[in-house]
This record gives sequence, structure tokens and C-alpha cells, in this order.
Amino acid sequence: MAGSTPARGRYAPSPTGPLHLGNARTALLAWLQVRSQGGCFVLRMEDLDQQRSSRAAAAALLEDLRWLGLDWDEGPDVGGPYTPYEQSRRQAFYEEALDRLRQQGRLYRCYCTRADLARAASAPHPGEEGLRYPGTCQSLSPTERARWEAAGRRGSWRYRVDPGEVCYEDELAGRVCQDVDGAVGDFVVQRSDGVVAYQLAVVVDDALMGITHVLRGDDLVSSTPRQILLYRALGFAPPRFAHVPLLYGPDGARLSKRHGDMSVSSLRKAGIAPEVVTGYLAWLSGLAPKGSAMRPRELAPGFSLAAVNRQPSVVDPSQLVSQLQNW
Repeated sequence: MAGSTPARGRYAPSPTGPLHLGNARTALLAWLQVRSQGGCFVLRMEDLDQQRSSRAAAAALLEDLRWLGLDWDEGPDVGGPYTPYEQSRRQAFYEEALDRLRQQGRLYRCYCTRADLARAASAPHPGEEGLRYPGTCQSLSPTERARWEAAGRRGSWRYRVDPGEVCYEDELAGRVCQDVDGAVGDFVVQRSDGVVAYQLAVVVDDALMGITHVLRGDDLVSSTPRQILLYRALGFAPPRFAHVPLLYGPDGARLSKRHGDMSVSSLRKAGIAPEVVTGYLAWLSGLAPKGSAMRPRELAPGFSLAAVNRQPSVVDPSQLVSQLQNW
């Protein structure tokens, strides 16, 4: 874990659409965590999904973040010592990590499709992580592998998981433990089309960029034990993790597009001031009184993770604009 090293945090959005209010809150908290310690803040574009990502969306994200009053020391638009800061341009780093894992005997080809796994599932209902991989291709003979290759299946690469719990101390969620083998099984680190899985890419990027503090949404709590396995296998020290509660709609479901337009750009178009949006996000997070309007730099000096609300916050999109207009 990170010790006395100067804090290096990051925000790593996917440029697949407008900056969502919930993602803006995560960006604000990640920025505050680092700036309150006088650290370095990194912005990285997680654009591995090239079919859904776009340069226009990436540019809009940067514009919205700056409008909110956030800045970064390194990123795709300002450069830095760990360039490139777009995952789509970092394939060579991922391939090197994959080669190291193969040399350790940690990876094997898997020819199963999602349909194959669904049919083979022993449980009628998938858990939080979806269907546990049953190890179908773990011990295939060379002849069996050759037969799949001849049939045109290239196969994905899976990481071989050892039994036993993986535990870590989350700075917001507390102690988290998961038996990755029991919950998930061997997991994919590179898809059959050659695209690297998020679990591997985020570990390689955070490690090589010297990230010491990762603050992100608590929907990724259950992914972290897998990432810790990869950190260990690749010889990297894991950062400190803090997972913040998500925003929810009035129906109790995680806030999403189906609840309505919750983008920062829509609030800008409605004439809401950036100080009001920041104040609202700070209030949702338990960092400021209701009705506060402030810039991020005003929040940084007194910021403490201990003060961040541990409970999910509810936002009613149908009333948000009028609420902020009267904030």
C-alpha cells in the first residue's frame, strides 16, 4: 500500500456520452481527496470500447469538468510523464503485462461463448458478478484446443484464480473480503477480439502511472479483489481504495439515463451556475450545508474522507433543475 509517497489520484471516465451528475460527483470527490493533500491529479480516458467512445464525447467531458472548476496536472490534453493518457493508445503496455502473466502460467485460452456459459451454469440465477465461470477450458488438452482453433474460435484469455479469500481495507467501505474463485472463477483479461478487459487495463494503467489513491463508485467494490490479484501477480503495490455510494433515483434504482437527462451539460444549458452544481454535489456527499454554492477549491482545505456520506443519495431528475434554480 501507498505510504508517505505524495498522493497521486486520478479520474478515469469513459468517453461514451455526456458527463453524468453521478460521475461528476465522483470526479469532484477524487479531486478533493488529492488536492486536500497537495497531491497530483491525473485524468485518463478509458476508451477501450472504441465502438462507443468518441473524440467529441472526450472533448465534452473535459469541458464540463473544467466548467465545474476541476483541473488536472496530467492528462490527454496537457500531457505528462506517463503519456499516453488514453487507454486506446496503451495496448503495448497491456500486451507486456499479458506476456508476463502467460510466462507465469496464469493465463489460458477459453473458447466458451456467453451462450455456452449460460447453458453450463449450475445455478438458475446469476449472482452480482453474473455467472461464475465453471472452468470449462481450464484443462483442455492440446488436441482439444487445436480442434477449437480449427473451428474458427480464437478464444479469450482467462486469469487462473487460486482458491482463498482476497481482502483489503477500503477507506469508505471498510474491510472487504471476497473468495474470487468461489464468486467469479477464472476471469477474462483479454477478449477474443483482442480488446483488453477493464480489470487488467485499469491495474496496468494505475500502476504504471504511479497512482496511490483510487476513489470511485461503490459498484466497483466487488471488482477490486480481482484487481488486487493482478497487482500481486504483476509485482505492483495496490493503491489505497475508497468506494463512494452511488446516486439513486426516486424508484430506488441506480441513477441512469432512463431517469431523465442528468448530464452536467443540461444543467449548464438551463443556466445553473457551476458553484451551485458543486455545492449541490457537496451537499449530497455530506460535505456542505444545503443551499451552499462554492467552487471546488473552497472545499479542498477542509476535505476529509471521514466526512463523506456512506449512504446512497436520492436525486429526482424531474425536480432537479427547479431545485437548483432555487438553491
